[in-house]
Amino acid sequence: MLESSPTITTQDELIESITAIEELKVPKDYLGECLSPDAFAPTDSFIRRHIGASSPEIQAMLRAIACDSLEEMVEKTVPDSIRLKQPLDLGVARGEYELLQELKAIASKNQVWRSYIGTGYYNCITPPIIQRNILENPGWYTQYTPYQAEIAQGRLEALLNFQTMIIDLTGLEIANASLLDEGTAAAEAMTMAAGLAKNKGNKFLVSSDCHPQTIAVVKTRAIPLGIEVITGKHDEFVIDRSCFGILLQYPASDGAIYDYTESIQQIHAQGGLAIVAADLLALTLLKAPAEFGADIAIGSAQRFGVPFGYGGPHAAYMATKEDYKRQMPGRMVGVSKDVHGQPALRLALQTREQHIRRDKATSNICTAQVLLAIMASMYAVYHGAAGLKSIAQRVHFLTQTLAQSLEKLGHQVLHPDFFDTILIQPKGTSLAEIKDRAAAHKINLRYLENGAIAISLDETVSKQDLLDLINIFSEDQSAITNYKLQVPDSQFSIPNSLTRNTTYLTHPVFNTYHSESELLRYIYRLQAKDLSLTTSMIPLGSCTMKLNATSEMLPVTWSEFGNIHPFAPLEQTQGYQILFQQLEVWLAEITGFAGVSLQPNAGSQGEYAGLLTIREYHQHRGQTNRHICLIPTSAHGTNPASAVMAGMKVVTVNCDDEGNIDVTDLKTKAEKHQHELAALMVTYPSTHGVFEESIRDICDIVHYYGGQVYMDGANMNAQVGLCRPGDIGADVCHLNLHKTFCIPHGGGGPGMGPICVAPQLVPFLPKHPFTTENPSTISAAPWGSASILTISWVYIALMGAKGLKLATEVAILNANYMAHRLAPHYPILYTGKNGLVAHECILDLRGCKTIAGIEVDDIAKRLMDYGFHAPTVSWPVAGTMMIEPTESESKAELDRFCEAMIAISQEIKAIASGAMDKLDNPLKNAPHTAATLLADDWNHAYSRSQAAYPAPWLKEHKFWTSVGRIDNAFGDRNFVCSCLPIEAYNE
Repeated sequence: MLESSPTITTQDELIESITAIEELKVPKDYLGECLSPDAFAPTDSFIRRHIGASSPEIQAMLRAIACDSLEEMVEKTVPDSIRLKQPLDLGVARGEYELLQELKAIASKNQVWRSYIGTGYYNCITPPIIQRNILENPGWYTQYTPYQAEIAQGRLEALLNFQTMIIDLTGLEIANASLLDEGTAAAEAMTMAAGLAKNKGNKFLVSSDCHPQTIAVVKTRAIPLGIEVITGKHDEFVIDRSCFGILLQYPASDGAIYDYTESIQQIHAQGGLAIVAADLLALTLLKAPAEFGADIAIGSAQRFGVPFGYGGPHAAYMATKEDYKRQMPGRMVGVSKDVHGQPALRLALQTREQHIRRDKATSNICTAQVLLAIMASMYAVYHGAAGLKSIAQRVHFLTQTLAQSLEKLGHQVLHPDFFDTILIQPKGTSLAEIKDRAAAHKINLRYLENGAIAISLDETVSKQDLLDLINIFSEDQSAITNYKLQVPDSQFSIPNSLTRNTTYLTHPVFNTYHSESELLRYIYRLQAKDLSLTTSMIPLGSCTMKLNATSEMLPVTWSEFGNIHPFAPLEQTQGYQILFQQLEVWLAEITGFAGVSLQPNAGSQGEYAGLLTIREYHQHRGQTNRHICLIPTSAHGTNPASAVMAGMKVVTVNCDDEGNIDVTDLKTKAEKHQHELAALMVTYPSTHGVFEESIRDICDIVHYYGGQVYMDGANMNAQVGLCRPGDIGADVCHLNLHKTFCIPHGGGGPGMGPICVAPQLVPFLPKHPFTTENPSTISAAPWGSASILTISWVYIALMGAKGLKLATEVAILNANYMAHRLAPHYPILYTGKNGLVAHECILDLRGCKTIAGIEVDDIAKRLMDYGFHAPTVSWPVAGTMMIEPTESESKAELDRFCEAMIAISQEIKAIASGAMDKLDNPLKNAPHTAATLLADDWNHAYSRSQAAYPAPWLKEHKFWTSVGRIDNAFGDRNFVCSCLPIEAYNE
């Protein structure tokens, strides 16, 4: 019989009890290698669940690479001169249960008021079926960008639906698969128009009726490009040949509806382009922008079922004419066919992307908002044309009701034509009284500087909401108790000339899945066509597809974070401010920097923001001549594209035979351009997967010649807890929170790219018109995609300093273990001085073509038959694969992938020896679909079993591709970016 625990009554007895607990023999793998057991540590330790390998597995992998400990491996991998000598000051690891309780307490400090602020952000209803089965479903949010299209057909179909929805509603011919936010989309459209305009002027006209944050983003983007932005009323502009474009808001930010036909005719007559920022819900009732001459339409899909999220993430859209398809920024989904002649989807016109075009690219956009675009497309699929129109009519009816009711109270409605927003000039009631009553009802309105008040309604508004709004504006409070709402006199407050008469969303996909059971099946049919982290590891070099833990994801959909307007008063968002402040402190500690901006809502935006801070720093010091940006040939394609956008000229720096920056070439070019040198962009560890020994010397050279060092944080997963960019010598770095810090990739977005800077750059961090009078605005919302910052906050808090360091060590170990296993079969292209790699390694597959005619793409497609997503293909070196396993994968999963690659190497050897045909073999014909394997005819020299089940584990679970290898060239020659008629699929 167990003895009962003694009662502890004194402090000495408590200390004695704790000492006894600490002396207990706790298994080594309780918290993982290198972590001491803690009597007060939570029993639900997150670290051992985030890190895939157990202590025995870690020891086995260390033995395989001839290291006795993780410390020895780090000593052989990371240069001693840059290694941290003390642990990060981040506190201890936390338990999931206790931490979520703490975060709930922080969230409770946010006040969820009813916000009728508008300005492009609206409350909306996320259909529960979409929230549960897409937003909260790892089968959707853990997918990677659909570069391997055969295993991304479900997501590509949902994005094709999104593009079709945008094309239909705007009336234009092509659309992309989303952009980052409305402000960024407007800036991208401005740059696009500048390149397309016939007059080649440098003036861009922006209507003062555009949303303030959009104007701010456009102005920021224009300055380094030498574009002069002129704001004013659209009908008062002087339009001549110096004006290459005009931006118009439809409806206007204050709700007015204008006919822009004349303004657009004027800009066209002068050789310029017209851009219309249009509200999608309004377009169900309003004439499409294309019908009055718009060349480009942009806007946000947020109100189609995506929560406020205090600013994001939300999917922006862009549509334009087909003639401009090669200048369209972002990604486009196109229709093609597979080798069997069946319709198949893929990313179209990839030659436009910055990874290929580099400094010639028209945009640096790399991350889109795929997950949110899918939500918006499913919202349209769920409601259909009739449902969307019904929602719009109800919103408009409620707005009319409010307008007439307020007019009856004596207030003036300033615009007779509106959709969902009215502008009120209060009469007889002071502004202070209105603000006090609004606060008493916990209602946010938009107060303009001229004393007018804008009120924007949405689909969530009820009759009681209307009564509360009327109450706010009523002097006689007693009369409101039995107030009778004023039924509108007319059906619409929309001019006949701007009333929509054209159809939209006529495709069957928008007219089939209106019941929950049908939509549920459709969502899961699409999900089954997509490989995500729920199926297998996705070992993409430089992309860090690690665990996105459920406890990290839960707070995203808490109402305290999701239902707050991005321009709600700061006193209502104290929970968010606490979270931002803590996250900024943690990121500054992790990177060794002095200041942080959370505003950039993508890695590419972080690059751009970082370079702008450097540019403004030089300009502030009177060194306007500094415009040269040195970029190694191994850099990410977004680096040179971002530099050009920041007004810099790119000068490339060579790499040596080992993949390191050629220090001699760097010094020569830095000296040559010493009077113009602005910055060096460097990725560390390098894009070749090694810790360059000369990194401190590289930074010193750039500083000596007056430049600043920008460090791309894409490979931060190899640094956290081991070294810090600020200590190494960098002046600014961006962090891909959707890589190192666990925000999921979402099938190609969302992402977040905060920047961290040294003390001298802190004054030049991005600002926002909502928070300062002189903004340098990168994103439409002050803190970017604020709601998903909760994910990284939870991750860092759960791991603590020791856990984060251990994660980095295991990520490096896993990469070296895989390199060790695969080296006998494929050459490892680059290693460090001790023969080890960083957190990723590059397999050189060019010899496969020489001996067997097998291309790297053949191996990528064959991996699909084994149930794997290919590593990064042909980057940073053509004909190679870059593998990054992350710390989250178990040794068993690493071995499974290695065994697949080894089996493929045996198939390649069989082709080389003549045992297999060079043209008719499992690699050239991969991937193999179930349909081809079940067909009556099988005319291949190899067996069906070898095609479908080349490894034993596949008989337990098999991921089937829904299409065969896709014909990319056919898709580009026959460009289609909207839904095909249903007959095409029947054929």
